[in-house]
Amino acid sequence: MPTFVRFDYRGRVAFGLLDGGQVRELGGGLFDPAAPTGRVWPIGDVRLLAPCEPGKVIAVGLNYRSHLQGRPIPTEPGLFAKLPSAICGPGDAIVVPPGATHLHYEGEMVVVIGRRAKRVPAGEAGTVVLGVTAGNDVSERIWQKNDLQWFRAKGCDTFGPIGPGIVTGLNFDDLALETRVNGEVRQSQRTSDLIFDVGALVSYITQFVTLLPGDVIFTGTPGRTGGLQPGDVVEVELEGVGVLRNTVVAGD
Repeated sequence: MPTFVRFDYRGRVAFGLLDGGQVRELGGGLFDPAAPTGRVWPIGDVRLLAPCEPGKVIAVGLNYRSHLQGRPIPTEPGLFAKLPSAICGPGDAIVVPPGATHLHYEGEMVVVIGRRAKRVPAGEAGTVVLGVTAGNDVSERIWQKNDLQWFRAKGCDTFGPIGPGIVTGLNFDDLALETRVNGEVRQSQRTSDLIFDVGALVSYITQFVTLLPGDVIFTGTPGRTGGLQPGDVVEVELEGVGVLRNTVVAGD
């Protein structure tokens, strides 16, 4: 399956195709026709970035049966927005902002939109989805509970790591998703446990909001979440995509 990455090589940012241990550079942007430049870099010589730069970051709460923990099954997706400035990439630090005391991980599958989408029927969602990547909907639980909205709790800088690449052609309705903290498995589930699958989410969202190429949807987290401390290494692994790895650091 093709894996698109966005990378920095000596200060120059480009898109590429991941090919084993190499990155084959592409000319133009993510949504331009794939045109290899002929330049090939060993993966160790580049710095992978967030694979896209979304204009909109939409997320879904309570969307895995295993995450309900006795709560009623929702009848509609529970949507909220994260800020585009929350997005960061593989290897970037998750920065604990001043006053944050209860940071949690939320490993997720993230859908990347590939073309303009408005009022899309659920059965046609695949025509507007470019692919999927791994993500972490980092959340500050005290702020989430007490603030009027989740502006701080979900939207702080670095609270939305995604990556390492965008993979096309996967069966995103049945992929293994696992979250590890310092090597210990904390979440493990398949996306078949989603209450609202990708088709349902895309259809529902586009009844109200026009999605554009590069916009992303965090589809929800399974099971239980848990706390993070500075120094922790969080890994979110999505089947067919790879491992998104970030380290938690204390903010200034």
